[in-house]
Amino acid sequence: MHRRRTAALTAATAMLALTGAVGCGALDKAMGCVQAADAIATSVNKLSQAASTAADDPTRLYESLDEIDKELASLQDKTDNADLSKAVDDLGKGVDSVRTAVNNGDATPDIKPVTDAATEIGKVCTP
Repeated sequence: MHRRRTAALTAATAMLALTGAVGCGALDKAMGCVQAADAIATSVNKLSQAASTAADDPTRLYESLDEIDKELASLQDKTDNADLSKAVDDLGKGVDSVRTAVNNGDATPDIKPVTDAATEIGKVCTP
């Protein structure tokens, strides 16, 4: 309980400091980036789990890829940051690569480009 409260206070303090350092519009974009990065991380985690069972249930893999595509579209609309745009493009290419591999019958597609790009998005979006 104490850890949670400390983490919440730390996050609130960071957000207040960020508010003072940048305008509200920039803060809204930063928060949108963090939220989208979190959603992408969740989707990539699901993709990782689905990839491990793709031979048994390829539908889960396609659903995970679709989720990532949706989050990418949302994130692309929220940024004018060049580093983030590149990471989003890289993630999109990784998703396309996995989708192509699965469509070509690969039961164990390489998802490393997806996880690497998602990690980069997380780094870029960290306030």
